[in-house]
Amino acid sequence: MRWSTDVNGRARLIRLGSALLLGSALLVPLAWAASPSNGTAPAAAAAGSAAANTQDPSQLVQSVATGFLKDLDAHRDAYRKDPQQLRAAVDRDVLPFFDLEYAARLVLGRHWRDATEDQRHRFVDAFEKSMLDNYGNALVDFKSDRLKVLPSKVESGATSTIVRTTIRRDDNSTVPVNYAMHQTPQGWKAWDVIIQGISYVKSFRDDFGAQIDQQGIEAVIQRLEKGAKPQSLQQQSSQKS
Repeated sequence: MRWSTDVNGRARLIRLGSALLLGSALLVPLAWAASPSNGTAPAAAAAGSAAANTQDPSQLVQSVATGFLKDLDAHRDAYRKDPQQLRAAVDRDVLPFFDLEYAARLVLGRHWRDATEDQRHRFVDAFEKSMLDNYGNALVDFKSDRLKVLPSKVESGATSTIVRTTIRRDDNSTVPVNYAMHQTPQGWKAWDVIIQGISYVKSFRDDFGAQIDQQGIEAVIQRLEKGAKPQSLQQQSSQKS
């Protein structure tokens, strides 16, 4: 499969990955953790920050999460008042350790190549806004004592691994949230989040791919622009109600 290598196309791809990972790796798992333990988790993509990326994968996830949650504790009121500040903090402290381009390519597949530049731009903006509108408050209210990173061992020479974590819900039950990670030239990066056995990358790929096949990408964009959740998140909401 060939992908556009022009600057604008690459920037759009990275922004798409940022939007997907922002929703799946941070907002959705944390919102899920704050909900009663009804049903199963929904579906999409992964965790990281800008510290030296030479750590063991579990240590990397722990240090990134600790740094971001410390910042969240210090600026919670400001982030609650101005969601754009929260988005900037996520972009700065978390997303650098996600392989955004890899995840985005897996999610949209051939549909990214087939979309116009305007459609790519609008899809990314509409999806990101939908995720922030639906889950931003859950992230702002998340407390650091809810997250536990489990120890893992990576064999010498391994190029991929799973980092396992748990998130504690309000009712004290726990949700397994695992990060699929692989080696890149910049070190370990996450590219998918698996919540209760459900891959977010695969789920979003199935969701958007099926809709675009049936209705075209323009119909999906317009639905997101009107504030609708992706179908995978609608299913999550109905399971909790």
